[in-house]
Amino acid sequence: FFFFFCCCTHSPLQRSYQRRPTRASSTVLEWFSALQGPLMLALCRVATVASTSARALVTLWTAAAAPATTRGCVSRVSSVGSWLPHNNRRLARRSHFTMTDTTATLEALREQLVANDLEAYIVPSEDAHMSEYIADCDARREFVSGFTGSAGTAVVTRQEAKLWTDGRYYLQAEQQLDNNWGLMRSGLPDVPSIEAWLCRTIPAATRVGVDPTTITSSRFQQISQTLEKNGQALVAVEMNLVDGIWHSRPARPSEPVLLLDQKFAGKPVSEKLASLRAELSSGGHAVIVVSALDEVAWLFNLRGNDIVYNPVFFSYAVVTADSAILFTDASRLSPEATAALTADSVVVQSYNDFFPHLRNFAASLDAEAGTVWIGSQASKAIASVFASGQTSTATSAVCHAKAVKNETELQGMRNAHVRDAVALCQYFEWLEQRVVGQAETLPEMSDTEVTVADQLEKFRCAQQDFVSLSFATISSIGPNGAVIHYHPMAESCAKLRTDTLYLCDSGAQFRDGTTDVTRTVHLGTPTAHQRECFTRVLKGHIALSRAVFPSGVTGQALDSFARMHLWQAGLDYQHGTGHGVGSFLNVHEGPIGISFRPGSGLHALKAGMIVTNEPGYYEDGEFGIRIENVVEVVNVETKHNFGGKGYLGFENVTLFPLQAKLIDFGLLDADEVAWVDRYHATVREKVGAELRAQGKAGTADWLDINTKPLSEMCA
Repeated sequence: FFFFFCCCTHSPLQRSYQRRPTRASSTVLEWFSALQGPLMLALCRVATVASTSARALVTLWTAAAAPATTRGCVSRVSSVGSWLPHNNRRLARRSHFTMTDTTATLEALREQLVANDLEAYIVPSEDAHMSEYIADCDARREFVSGFTGSAGTAVVTRQEAKLWTDGRYYLQAEQQLDNNWGLMRSGLPDVPSIEAWLCRTIPAATRVGVDPTTITSSRFQQISQTLEKNGQALVAVEMNLVDGIWHSRPARPSEPVLLLDQKFAGKPVSEKLASLRAELSSGGHAVIVVSALDEVAWLFNLRGNDIVYNPVFFSYAVVTADSAILFTDASRLSPEATAALTADSVVVQSYNDFFPHLRNFAASLDAEAGTVWIGSQASKAIASVFASGQTSTATSAVCHAKAVKNETELQGMRNAHVRDAVALCQYFEWLEQRVVGQAETLPEMSDTEVTVADQLEKFRCAQQDFVSLSFATISSIGPNGAVIHYHPMAESCAKLRTDTLYLCDSGAQFRDGTTDVTRTVHLGTPTAHQRECFTRVLKGHIALSRAVFPSGVTGQALDSFARMHLWQAGLDYQHGTGHGVGSFLNVHEGPIGISFRPGSGLHALKAGMIVTNEPGYYEDGEFGIRIENVVEVVNVETKHNFGGKGYLGFENVTLFPLQAKLIDFGLLDADEVAWVDRYHATVREKVGAELRAQGKAGTADWLDINTKPLSEMCA
């Protein structure tokens, strides 16, 4: 049968998806929602008709287990017609790893450098809210370099152009950057930082520019201090130089903003504001400035559609002991949202009024009133409004509060993952049937990476409370799986094959939760090497899942749990092991993570947080393997309680089977086999019940077969 596709890198989902599902505009949906909802639901259900017998196909999943185009489904609108369709604004612009000639663009940008007396210009990936995934209008780094990954920084001097990116994107950047660019592989030995490279590349007594809205205050200061030691200067350039040459720059989105029902949010805005104000008081803060889009959305129980796959909207917020101001255009708020904000005494002002308001507030702020809490991710532009020493850059209280889910959010995440697993079961059963039906043409199938991803979306959008994907599906066969954030395009993607591995990393936004799951499967007979690699990844996944650790431990301390069995064979992977996940919010959520990188050592894991467990292994030109589950941080009862601090562990939220034929049972110990059997028993119980409740008995039978104890599968 098939694979369990788990991708540990979007981050995260990744955000700059190459393909967009075709979606009617929100206006059209408002006109025709009464017809489209039932019609598209019926079409989705027609597309998911099960095969005659899952048992006849079971060998595709369990055999060899012994040792040795456009998205076709329109997002379903709720019964009250309140949720938006997928955003397809970037569909036409994205393509799979095409190389762009940047010669003319760089010439124009260098003219701007000369005009502004700059020797170099830094172009970060982020927008004014430090978003990982951005709207088209903020894709400046992509415009100048042609690189479409979600993480990276471009630096253009009068003679050279360099792009820094991390291990998730090395292969992609190699394929997308033209000869005008040099790739700087961040994290590898002997690769200098941006500031170190600038110090040794540009002349002394010269200036480097950056748009202060696109860089954090702390990062600006870090670069500035290094350059100053070398006689150079980092300067804030108020007018973005890329905008000045980007004549076809898209307009900023302004999609409708909707109220998230209390049954999904779990906590009213009044309670969130009261808790926030208590922290302001105890910390000696006069005000908090909230600039991250997901923090604003969470604080006011609102959701939007300005950034594809991320239900957020362009906004800021300023909260004091006796006032709360939301900066967004009032005309985009639904009547329900407007009424709710008014009831909670939240004042709405224009998005463009934010900086003028901040400057007026700074001018009138009493020095004895307390500090201005701007958070660690505030832009240099925000920090510059206030006097030195007047701001606090500690991680935002909203960020911390959002990361610890309330019980309603936690239960919603669990429920959403069960429904998501129903769609995954339908998909892998369908995929198995496709292999059987094309036996005469194998190993190459007629299905492509894109067409199968489209089918998965159709299954998902038939599920209750589905809103959109949470990132573009990473559907990758063979060597494409080694490109960690691979995005297939209809005109260039590969056909599926039964002689190599298939990696599928996918997820969805439901009104009650966000999903992100990766499974790797083999559609034929895996090699011994592939099985060994998969099993070592699985052993790391199990080790992290079983970890018990004291309160106060960070994700950086846990990262090696997932890598140790790979390390024993001299293998590794170049991405983090886990990222936080929002509740019907961003699929990559701070401040926590599980990674070797220093940032994952700044914030401790706490009960109620949601994070992914996604180790992997990738062989360039051959295949990729990743196993990803969303897990909940939970309290664990231990025999002792040293220091009285309490102990934590993980509980799986993702529920979908692992492909048995990829497991080398000789590498698993008895405890690991027992873990897989317990996990599969839970999947069978919870997802099987939902399948039968939805009238999908045939798929439930398929699930029963593929969650049998490993001892039976290898008999």
